[in-house]
Amino acid sequence: MDQNNFLNFENQTQKLPNATAVLVLGIGSIISCCCYGIISVILGIVGLYLAKKDAVLYNQNPSLYTNYNNVKTGKILCIIGIVLGAIYLITTIVLIAVVGMDALQNPALMEERMRELLGS
Repeated sequence: MDQNNFLNFENQTQKLPNATAVLVLGIGSIISCCCYGIISVILGIVGLYLAKKDAVLYNQNPSLYTNYNNVKTGKILCIIGIVLGAIYLITTIVLIAVVGMDALQNPALMEERMRELLGS
């Protein structure tokens, strides 16, 4: 009887602990990429960290876990979110460096500085 219980326990599969979190963080990273890019990069990095932990756990015993596809999908979404967030962050920094913070808050000054930059 004890041997049957042990065999049933061995055959049970379980879900990876952070698979859903990685997927949610990846989606959140893409959605928040327009929030100056900072939130997107942070969510993406946390998602990649959790995905790495789950990948190590899965590689130790692949037959024990069932939802590794969610981890892979979440990892891809995190990478996309990081890239989009980084592009938006770099664009914002360049815009502030070229035009200036005061021009971003004053449309007339922004128009004047853009004319100076474009030479018209």
